[in-house]
Amino acid sequence: MTWQIQEAKNKLSEVVDKTLHDGPQVITRRGQKVVIMMSIQDYESMFPQQKKLGDFLRDSPLSELKIERDKDTTLREVDL
Repeated sequence: MTWQIQEAKNKLSEVVDKTLHDGPQVITRRGQKVVIMMSIQDYESMFPQQKKLGDFLRDSPLSELKIERDKDTTLREVDL
C-alpha cells in the first residue's frame, strides 16, 4: 500500500499495523516514492549475520589445507 506522508503521519499506528500484517508500506512526498516502512524482521533478513573471520576460516572447506611458513629468517636483498 502507498501512503502520502501527511496521511502516514496522521495514521502512524495504522501504518505500523499494516506493515506488520501486510508487509512493507510505501510513503510518498509530493507524489514521489521516498521511503518504505518495513518490519524489523524483514529488514534483518536482508542482512544475514556475519561470521567472525576466524569462524569463517575454521568452517571453510579449505581449513584442511596445510600451509607451512618458511622458517628462514635471514634477510634477503630485493631489487625494486
